[in-house]
Amino acid sequence: MFQEKDIRQIEAKGSSVRNVEEQIERFRKGFPWMRIVAPATPDRGIAVLDDAAADAAVAYYEGAEMDGKCKFVPASGAASRMFKDLFSGLETLRAGEDVRPDSAAARFAAHIRDFAFYCAELFGEPEDSAAYRKSVLEKTLTEAGLNYGAKPKGVIRFHRYPDGETRTAFAEHLVEAQDYMRNPDGSANIVVTISPEHRHLFEEALDEVKAMYEQRYGVRYNITFTFQDKATDTVAVDVENRPFRTEKEELLFRPAGHGALIYNLNNLKEEVVSIKNIDNVSNERLLPVTARYKKVLLGKCLELRDRIHGYLRELDACTSPCSDECRSLCDRIEDFLDKELCISLPEAADCASRVAMLRRKLDRPIRVCGMVKNQGEPGGGPFIIAEKDGSTSLQILESVQINMADEHARAALASATHFNPVDIVCCLHDYKGQSFNLLEHVDHDAGFISSKSYQGRELKALELPGLWNGSMSDWNTLFVEVPLETFNPVKVVLDLLRPAHQA
Repeated sequence: MFQEKDIRQIEAKGSSVRNVEEQIERFRKGFPWMRIVAPATPDRGIAVLDDAAADAAVAYYEGAEMDGKCKFVPASGAASRMFKDLFSGLETLRAGEDVRPDSAAARFAAHIRDFAFYCAELFGEPEDSAAYRKSVLEKTLTEAGLNYGAKPKGVIRFHRYPDGETRTAFAEHLVEAQDYMRNPDGSANIVVTISPEHRHLFEEALDEVKAMYEQRYGVRYNITFTFQDKATDTVAVDVENRPFRTEKEELLFRPAGHGALIYNLNNLKEEVVSIKNIDNVSNERLLPVTARYKKVLLGKCLELRDRIHGYLRELDACTSPCSDECRSLCDRIEDFLDKELCISLPEAADCASRVAMLRRKLDRPIRVCGMVKNQGEPGGGPFIIAEKDGSTSLQILESVQINMADEHARAALASATHFNPVDIVCCLHDYKGQSFNLLEHVDHDAGFISSKSYQGRELKALELPGLWNGSMSDWNTLFVEVPLETFNPVKVVLDLLRPAHQA
């Protein structure tokens, strides 16, 4: 299948022929559908806290001890999707035609003053003409102006404040971090995953505000930029599942999606990690509610950690799996797993097997995921699924993992009440203080196959199990409802006109 030059290309990426062969076999076999038991809802699967319970979680976080904490921000890739509709409009205008009045391009140009990156020197005074619309799009998207079409979301100016300050999405994450992720010594640790070619842009964005924010907020930032390992790129295939070759007869490799970031997460030394996407930020006036509920998630995660670690230490103290004391402990653990984490277990063969099974379920990484009420926003959904070992678990599923030909799966999707805004807190150390090897807890059957194109030729691409999907499949999971106000993603540029992004 592979020529000598292919093998050199594969090994130069840090991969192996065996790994690429396994990827091609994945294309041929496909991925199994997730077996949905039911949607996770407030009735079972999503914890809904009243104000007193939320206050208690915040207090638990603020009083808890942990072996380091950091904020992890996925920020790789360019903002091309954010401006996709504008690029389409620019093509129309360059062809000598005007865009429809209700098009994204027309609306963008009409509201150009409302965007944080507007300045009269660059864009001039707005006017209702095709020539002006074309000028606005060119100066936004291309090297004739801001060149935002080739830059990452993190360095795009999202917000303007009454005093004239404008902030990038990255800057807003710095402001958030100094609130809910501040260490006792006044520092805040932030790990940002970026593309190597964008590093200078992020460094410039950091240099612009770091000293100012450290003085304003009395914080000291420890910023780490990390890259998605090229060795995690996956090979593309053609429609007949043969290795896709470029015009130079080389294999085509593609980034394997955000699931590849599990390797970056696995390299962190901190015990507690908060994960939030680069584009999910809001005007600072919403920081009080954002920070409060992030602290709620942090508190619930640490509560869960301490309870699980306590059970594991009790299991360690059991001298006989069949003793009354051990049986009673196992009963309590099973009740906890079922009621709190929606983990129902198959019947064990004997006492020792039961203890081993419970230990296996407890001694895993922990994640607490914020869930917002379903308002039609993009995002994966929370479900209870059946596992291969006969147990059940809480999982975040994307639509491509759900078999829409299955009536039960469709009904579960239709009755789902919440979705995942990627607002996650993790505990990555075990009860003995050692870091988990997160790569041992990935469900490799939870990847994705998508249709793409290369220079007009159709191909199939393979994505690794998503960071908050299959990559965290074998984790202890708790879903907690958070207010919709905490979720303000910018998927397309017109989202910046929403109230959460305006002064």
